[in-house]
Amino acid sequence: MKLRFIFLSILAATSLYALAAESVEKLGAPWDLAGETPKSYQIGIDRSQTISGKGSKFIRYANGDDQSWGTLMQMIAADRYLNKRVRFQARVKTKDVDGWAGLWMRIDTKSKSESPFYNSEDKPIKGTTDWQLRSVVLDVPADAKAIAFGVIDDGKGQVWLDDLTLEVVGADVPVDKMKPTKSLPTKPSL
Repeated sequence: MKLRFIFLSILAATSLYALAAESVEKLGAPWDLAGETPKSYQIGIDRSQTISGKGSKFIRYANGDDQSWGTLMQMIAADRYLNKRVRFQARVKTKDVDGWAGLWMRIDTKSKSESPFYNSEDKPIKGTTDWQLRSVVLDVPADAKAIAFGVIDDGKGQVWLDDLTLEVVGADVPVDKMKPTKSLPTKPSL
């Protein structure tokens, strides 16, 4: 009787593992894995964790440097968004994020020092959370070349994205701004 119970338990666990493994697929172009140590992370599509019913995109820590960060990202040409306000919005869910997670967006311009950027570090998602709506809003300058956007996973854990949109919004929607950094000294200390 005990041996039969052990066998059935192993069979059930194996079946659950196989079902879970079948629900995860590779995520290809135009999505990309980048960051400080991208080899420490994995990206894919998860059919079991979804709000839209289409499967969510995910990034998860796999191994290696857990004091670093990875990003699931995409980059597009900015042409159709020039001189417009754009919002990247998604439903976000996390599991065991020990650093922080958040949506981000960057507008690449000819003048890299003037490129708009926001990474949600001031609105971090930590630990394990259920689905929540998050967004990033930036203005796209006339000289913009590309728009990059995605989600950051800082440290260990997993982050899912679902129900994603990139849309033009009105001037009534506020732009996200990074907290100011300390000014550099104007004179050296020698």
